[in-house]
Amino acid sequence: MEYRYLGQSGLRVSSLTLGTMTFGGVGKMASVGDTDVAGAKRQVDLATEQGVNFFDTANMYSEGRSEEILGEVLADRRDSVLVASKVRFPMGEGPNDEGLSRHHILRQCEASLRRLRTDWLDLYLLHEWDGRTPLEETLATMDQLVRDGKIRYYGVSNWSAWHVMKALKICERHNFIKPICQQIHYTAQTRDAEYELMPAAVDQGLGTMVWSPLAGGLLSGKYRRDQRSPDGTRFSQGWTEPPIHDEDKLFDLIDVLIDVADGHGVSAAQVALAWLLTRSGVTTAVVGARKDHQLKDNLAGARLRLTADEIAAIERVGRPTLLYPYWHQHNTAASRLGSADRVLHGQYLDE
Repeated sequence: MEYRYLGQSGLRVSSLTLGTMTFGGVGKMASVGDTDVAGAKRQVDLATEQGVNFFDTANMYSEGRSEEILGEVLADRRDSVLVASKVRFPMGEGPNDEGLSRHHILRQCEASLRRLRTDWLDLYLLHEWDGRTPLEETLATMDQLVRDGKIRYYGVSNWSAWHVMKALKICERHNFIKPICQQIHYTAQTRDAEYELMPAAVDQGLGTMVWSPLAGGLLSGKYRRDQRSPDGTRFSQGWTEPPIHDEDKLFDLIDVLIDVADGHGVSAAQVALAWLLTRSGVTTAVVGARKDHQLKDNLAGARLRLTADEIAAIERVGRPTLLYPYWHQHNTAASRLGSADRVLHGQYLDE
């Protein structure tokens, strides 16, 4: 297992993180998975045996049950692992039971600590943007939590690049402790992050955690042109993340992943993960699974090494269209583009 620094911090995290959205099976998360304590212990054991030191959960996963299960499983090894949780989404019916207000963040942080049976969170993520709470209030609260020792570091998730840049500027202005990372969706199938989020992360030194790196299972190899929603999968049950805008392009990509996988004698899922871990700015991919054999297979993706030609073939079939102003930059500014610009432009300039 490779360990990478998370942003401009001294924290080293495994290139694969175990996600626990499948733990619990309560409420809306029931369609994702229903792993119980015994199953969670098996998965945590499998992950730690392969060198995983980072575990990701959220207060809203199964209405808090995911945190409870993870806390129970990690109780006797808390000091040797890193735990991330999140705050933002509704945790009740009241008018102040969601968002990124000081009120909600502080209450939910304490609740997460109790459920996780711990005195601190190694990483606390702002799970989604809140355009109704002053950002100064949110960031001052996160600064307070770090200084109080309740959290070690914090980051953002599902924010746009201008949200991130605004937050960093406010932190500089008020001398707040800055976020060190972002958690986003980014795969060989969904590469919108290359327009702004990944260049901003590279430019500002933010780490990037990738959620659902197999695109909700789309890149696992079980989806084929002749079997588009296999029984028992998330998409057969109405799951819509990530959206599929171009089915033909998706299956062209899956064909390439399967072809590369056959050459290595591995699964398409391993190839998709291995490719993602080569992308500039990516720190760790958050993997989760309903079944133990799926997790074992995913964890093996951290050891797979692709050739330059294989990486290029996967990149080429999923390459995003250059939107404005990027096509104009490509046409007129190619000689003056920096390393952060090349996160998007490099794949065009190198051909």
